Amino acid sequence: MFHKILVVGLGDLAERIVTRLATAGGVELVLAGRRPEVAAALARFASSLGDIAARGVPLDALDRAQVAELVARERPALIVQCAALVSPWALGGREDAAAVALRAAGFALQLCAQLPCVAAVTAAARDAGHAGPIVNCSYPDLTHPVLHRSGVAPDVGIGNAGMVQALARAALGHAEREAPLRVVAHHFHVGAVARSDAALLGGLPLPRIFAGDREVDAAPLLFGHAPIALDRRLNELTAMHAATLIRAMLPGGAPLLTAAPGPLGLHGGWPVRIEHGRVDLDLPAGAVPSDLAAGLARAARGDGVERIEEDGTVVFTAQAQDRLWHVCRELALPLAPSDALARARVLRDLIAIRP
Repeated sequence: MFHKILVVGLGDLAERIVTRLATAGGVELVLAGRRPEVAAALARFASSLGDIAARGVPLDALDRAQVAELVARERPALIVQCAALVSPWALGGREDAAAVALRAAGFALQLCAQLPCVAAVTAAARDAGHAGPIVNCSYPDLTHPVLHRSGVAPDVGIGNAGMVQALARAALGHAEREAPLRVVAHHFHVGAVARSDAALLGGLPLPRIFAGDREVDAAPLLFGHAPIALDRRLNELTAMHAATLIRAMLPGGAPLLTAAPGPLGLHGGWPVRIEHGRVDLDLPAGAVPSDLAAGLARAARGDGVERIEEDGTVVFTAQAQDRLWHVCRELALPLAPSDALARARVLRDLIAIRP
């Protein structure tokens, strides 16, 4: 039996995830995006890779009624949400004042471009009666705790903590890989870990790594290795994690121990167990969740996050505000979820990106 997966948003990361799912076979893919020709081409390509069925359909991820109608018609087993209003890689290689200021302020200052689509897709899926998992690729470390405040957070995210876990495991010898490697890490950590340069953390906490229930020194596992370029090729590592997690979430999927961002609406990335379509924390024995959460909150300051208010409003750090103040004061103000779409238009105008 082929399980149907609806993929919303067809950018670079989605293409890589679709390629991995198609190569493994045994699924039906409904590929939904704003540009019908892109959806159709990706469906044709995916269909050639394995024993699957794939179709492309047009969709505006911000149109809640349109998304709900598609979900009700297709009745997917699982939804993969990949849509965003600005690519996370949009500022790569740019040296104009706006791009430099935004990179220095931290990725959370682009939350406004990541939040609207995942909010619309998740709410629309629930409107349509979708009871299956929703896996989100759009900044789950922060979008999930924001949306959790209003009860519409996706089940789990992909990448980030899962990428840190994969890179840490690669540094272990084969004999040391038998114990579960439990990782607590934030989106902010990924750049420093990929570059293998602890100085990029600016003194903020390292990821926490446990071999089984025993905490180990993260530094030799994550730093002092060959650096990996911070470009779209990192999406391959994210896609690997995503495809593995998605298959575990499908009906009949094999249990999976991994690390993932935003599980259960939590901030940052946590060790999880996925079984029978459920996501549960897989904390080491004796670990204190509040201590782990506090460390993630400190690391989030590197992304520019001071705190998340009870209503989901994100307050940015004073340092992040200072770095943006001279190019766009509005982007530095606290961001309420209801203001995200309007703020995203400001961001796109600032960096000259059109829909």
